[in-house]
Amino acid sequence: MSTAAQVLAVVIAAMLIMVWVMESFLYRQPRLYPLFRTEPADYDAVRLWTVNLGFYNLTTAVALLAGVVLVQTDHVPQGEALIIFTAAQHVFLAVVLVFTERRLWLNTLLEGVPAAILLVLALN
Repeated sequence: MSTAAQVLAVVIAAMLIMVWVMESFLYRQPRLYPLFRTEPADYDAVRLWTVNLGFYNLTTAVALLAGVVLVQTDHVPQGEALIIFTAAQHVFLAVVLVFTERRLWLNTLLEGVPAAILLVLALN
C-alpha cells in the first residue's frame, strides 16, 4: 500500500476522531447546528443516535489506524483489508446520507470524497 494511502487513512482517522468528539460530547453546541441540523428542542430526543453514531465514528477511526499499523508491521493483506473496507463503507454511507437528507450535502462531501480518494489509492 502506498505511503499516500496510509497518510490519507491517518488523516481520515483524525477527522473521524474530531467528529466523534463533536457528535458524542458537543452536539448541543449551537455552532454545530449547520453540521448536524439538530434543533435545541430535539437534543434529548436525538442523544441516543448522535452519541451512538459518534462512537461508531471512533471505532471506524481505530480500524483505519489499525490498518495502517498492520501494513507497517508486515501484515499487509490484513491492513489493506481494513483500510479498503472502511473507505468503501464511508463512500457508501456518504451516498446514503445525501439521499436521506440533501441539506447535509457538505457532510456528504466531507465523508465521501476523502474516502473515495483513499479507496482509489488503496486499490492501485
